[in-house]
Amino acid sequence: MANPVFNSKNFQEQMHSGDGRGGAATRQAPGWYQGGQGSQQGQGWYQGGQQPQYGQQAPRTPQYSPEQLEQMYAQPAAGPADTGRMSYNDVIAKTIITLGLVLVGAVVGWMMPALMLPGAIVGLVLGLVNSFKREPSPVLILLYAAAEGLFLGGISQVFEQMWPGIAVQAVLATFCVFAVTLALFASGKWRVSAKSVKIFMIAMIGYALFSLVNLFLMLFGVTDAMFGLRGEFPLLGLGIGVLAVFLAAFSLVMDFTAITEGVKAGAPQKYSWSAAFGLTVTLVWLYVEILRILAILRGND
Repeated sequence: MANPVFNSKNFQEQMHSGDGRGGAATRQAPGWYQGGQGSQQGQGWYQGGQQPQYGQQAPRTPQYSPEQLEQMYAQPAAGPADTGRMSYNDVIAKTIITLGLVLVGAVVGWMMPALMLPGAIVGLVLGLVNSFKREPSPVLILLYAAAEGLFLGGISQVFEQMWPGIAVQAVLATFCVFAVTLALFASGKWRVSAKSVKIFMIAMIGYALFSLVNLFLMLFGVTDAMFGLRGEFPLLGLGIGVLAVFLAAFSLVMDFTAITEGVKAGAPQKYSWSAAFGLTVTLVWLYVEILRILAILRGND
């Protein structure tokens, strides 16, 4: 599914405002102005919003010795971490943490496939909660990652029993799609636009409805597997799977765009967790879709 966390009103406001700490939101402080009539030298900055009266001495700039100036200029510039702003390194670090928890949960789910269904339910609930929270919650995001790991480990074990080696293939394919998408975005060859987002949302709604119908068919015993896995309509199943992978890749581009805009605008550092959550959601979705495509291909050889 897509990542509504980046589309939330609170995140957009904070991202574009920079929380008043630099970036695109930096503005000239009120009450400061330059020069003007009545100043003694016609230049310099005066504080307080009122111009000095004639005959009054203008505030003087503090004097520093050459050694003090040299020491000041030698100091490193404040980075995003020092000012509490979002940075690429912070997003990468938090994404590694969340994906690490997914991996840990997957190991547990692999050894105990019975945890697959509870992991899927808890992951779904926490995913919705995190998506619509106004402020990111690191604890809930990490719990989501662990629950999704249980689900991925369990479903991977089930598929591995039927088609040995399929889990490794799905992992490698997921990283390949991620790397190619990131390279295209970094090179400027894949960008989102208002029109493409509208098309994406329409396709996402259609795919979500299809997934719900397929789920209900499985629950009520009409079919015993995901669409296309038992030989019924394999080409159609492959086509839907390829569409889902493309949608997941486009969702990655939207994630990259939101992260880039957040860093440039000086969004608060806490939204690095939102970025990590969004990337984790998309990668989990991408892996499941690739796993299903591989199962269809190998099950209909």
